[in-house]
Amino acid sequence: MFETIKTFLADNIGTDYAPNIITAIILVGIALMAYMSFRLAKFVIPYIEHYIEHISRTKWDDDLLNNKMLNAIAQLVPALIVNWLLPGFFSGGENGIHWLGVITALYILGTYIYIIMILADNLYEAVKKRPRYKIWAVRGLFQTIKVIAICIGVLICCSILFGRGPIAILTALGATAGVMMLVFKDTILGFVASVQLTVNKMLHIGDWIVAERHGANGEVMEITLTTVKVRNWDNSISTIPPYSLVTDSFRNYQAMRESGGRRVERPIYIDVNSVRFCTPEELSALSERGWLEGIDIADASRTVNLHLLRRYLDHYINHHPSVNHSMTAMVRQLDPTPSGLPLELYFFTNTVEWVAFENIQSDIFDHIYAIVAEFGLRMFQTPAGNDIRRI
Repeated sequence: MFETIKTFLADNIGTDYAPNIITAIILVGIALMAYMSFRLAKFVIPYIEHYIEHISRTKWDDDLLNNKMLNAIAQLVPALIVNWLLPGFFSGGENGIHWLGVITALYILGTYIYIIMILADNLYEAVKKRPRYKIWAVRGLFQTIKVIAICIGVLICCSILFGRGPIAILTALGATAGVMMLVFKDTILGFVASVQLTVNKMLHIGDWIVAERHGANGEVMEITLTTVKVRNWDNSISTIPPYSLVTDSFRNYQAMRESGGRRVERPIYIDVNSVRFCTPEELSALSERGWLEGIDIADASRTVNLHLLRRYLDHYINHHPSVNHSMTAMVRQLDPTPSGLPLELYFFTNTVEWVAFENIQSDIFDHIYAIVAEFGLRMFQTPAGNDIRRI
């Protein structure tokens, strides 16, 4: 078909400038066809958008095929028309036509890469908006797709410009591989770390993490190819390289949030000199107050006040309405220290909300500090200036 059109033009133009005129006419015709195809694509876009928004039932196409993506595809159509028509009319012998084809090919390549960039961004936003897939919205993976697309695009671009195959270009670039590895070291390490963090489910957006080495204590805002952004509880922002989270240790509190209980593990220090056997009068007074409920006193004359306190506190936290009773709760005695005898309370609250958690444990320990003296015990406290002055 292309040869028939060229023959028809040559037969009807009988001048010495026939080849140039034919070339000009063909180029103008190709340009007009490319422009018409572009206008046709722009004309169709509103109808496609109407179908996507009002007729299509799925929501994925709303996010992936947005106006930006459709316009990028529309910009690709005329270049494809030119790339299809040029080889049909010209054999490639003319130098100008050859470079026109090269420019067209580069334009098509750039548009393809641009479409991939838009698709990666749209896919990330689509995944991030859906609660089911939100935890997988690791921006670093989508950034990696962009980097790979750019690298492949640069390789193909060099292949087009130099007229060599991609394998030959890669062979020529082999000598510079060491330099490239050095330049993109952080990017490569970040990509590998992002994959490890995601595949092993070590970190997701919205997790509460503590990375003491980097001074981070807050919620993960964003996971990119080179950084993990953490909004600390004081509203400052910490940026951590992903590979640091893989090589160093960090604490993730997300499992605690999902468990429904937050741990309290705090000791009170008892003055050892106040530990003794209870008198019958003390046992009677404690019993009248109901503080010996559930405590078996086999030998009243050999009952230790610290034992009674420990059993009372165990009963207290196991019946407290703000304690999660489906999780471990106990009162245990630790090794004596120069600061007294530690009596540790270990339990979980029935809420993981920070303010409520602090209020619950404060209320419990307020009660404990007030009740210790009723069992004839004293809290250990390092002497202060007033204590020494009183002595």
